Amino acid sequence: GVDFGTLSVRVSIFDSEKGRLGSSLAEYPLHRKKNDPDYATQSHADHMAALAAATKNALAAAQIEGASIAAIALDTTGSSVVPVGEGMEPLDEYYLWCDHRSWREAAEITAKAHELGLEAIKWCGGVYSSEWGFSKLLHWLRHNPDKRQHFVSAFEHCDMVAATLCGVTDPKQVYRSICAMGHKWMWNESLGGLPPEDFLTSVDPLFAGVRDKLQGRYATSDQIAGHLTPYWAEQLGLRPGIPIPVGAFDAHWDAVGAGIALGDLVNVIGTSTCVIGISEKAELIPGVCGVVNGSVDPRYTGIEAGLSAVGDIFESIARRAGTTAGALAKNIDQYKPGSTGLLRLTWDNGDRTVLVNPELGGVTLGWHLTHTAEDELFAAIEGTAFHTRIIIDRMQEHGAAVDRVINGGGIPQRNASLNQIYADVLNKPILVPQGDVTSLGSAIFAFLAAGVFPTLEAAQERLCPQHRVFQPEPANVALYNEIFAIYRKLYFGLGCRNAEPVAIGDVLPQLRAIAAR
Repeated sequence: GVDFGTLSVRVSIFDSEKGRLGSSLAEYPLHRKKNDPDYATQSHADHMAALAAATKNALAAAQIEGASIAAIALDTTGSSVVPVGEGMEPLDEYYLWCDHRSWREAAEITAKAHELGLEAIKWCGGVYSSEWGFSKLLHWLRHNPDKRQHFVSAFEHCDMVAATLCGVTDPKQVYRSICAMGHKWMWNESLGGLPPEDFLTSVDPLFAGVRDKLQGRYATSDQIAGHLTPYWAEQLGLRPGIPIPVGAFDAHWDAVGAGIALGDLVNVIGTSTCVIGISEKAELIPGVCGVVNGSVDPRYTGIEAGLSAVGDIFESIARRAGTTAGALAKNIDQYKPGSTGLLRLTWDNGDRTVLVNPELGGVTLGWHLTHTAEDELFAAIEGTAFHTRIIIDRMQEHGAAVDRVINGGGIPQRNASLNQIYADVLNKPILVPQGDVTSLGSAIFAFLAAGVFPTLEAAQERLCPQHRVFQPEPANVALYNEIFAIYRKLYFGLGCRNAEPVAIGDVLPQLRAIAAR
């Protein structure tokens, strides 16, 4: 199982009976520019060299021979986009997901989509992002006139790395991940695939012909993208001919590794939160940035949402206090719901879901002179939980059932208070994996490619770790229901530019009254 992150790749070796045998991590540089904070690129060659090194080191850590590996599967960040020329040769470095140079292009795509009534924009929350494929590609086309004549196609990292390992040199023969193209390129099978040519060229004539150049074999991750070539088998220390399934994004496969099933929502909580769900229904969910058939579990509709800042907020609070978030968190385990009198709208990095508004800023109400950094951290955790409830409510209103929540990522492993707050705010059991699930999702799809397990569920049942369960406490649930009513009024009243007038004169007295109980 291979997991490409922002700064490194992790390769893990799994046995179908024994689980994880060993793993290794190899770093690669992220190229930034001091005079352009939006700039973030990486080299395809650096990615492949790191993959080779990490694979060989993982084999050594697992103490097995590469010839015994039955399959390899790879997930990546996204959109991380590379333009290619003839023979799949990169024309430039990857525009990494966190490269935001294309914010103007994203705004133009959004505006034109609403002007022309493009249905696809509704399926990605109504706002196109600088973190997504078309905006990045348009920025590259505009700023590289000397290379445009050589442009043949563009690829997401997960598709490019699989094609490279399989030796595919014809772009039209490359398998393209429905996960990547559906969530970030407005590909929608029910709408005829990618947005139509006339829409793209209305955004910019430089898009002429691009739709055709992005054609390929669109597929879910239960399909085989190809087989490992002798050259790359030698580089990785594996045997040639092993199958490589169609790849996907890291958060979506992390959800699989965390044990997602129908009725589950997975919060991958780190610096931000990526929210992943699955549903039997392929129904439009307004404000949610991706509803794509087959993007997580190939048999169901995948749903992606998120919070733009979570761990980053916790660390910023700690930094201002001259300490760490971990140290502050040790002192909040005795806090009660609403006991600080603070209410936090965690828009410090904008709102990703459901308002989809990057121009918002964080708000904290209820300050008095004796509040501490611990108080602020506790209120921030409550605020992220309230925001998550907004997302869950929106999903459930549109037919996506959520019965339990799995808190993945590193923060829930270290912060029991956060998990209990989430259980009480959401009034749902919170499950926290008791083991490391990094690259487990990709390993599960590798096992499926090798034919080791008959179904995704069978692989999950055998390989996924057990969960520690946090149950909602009824008294806390009742208090949080009161506070959430206040939060919801402020969330939509302050967050929507065209909101109706909202009476908020009762907010501060209510917060004080709840804190005094």
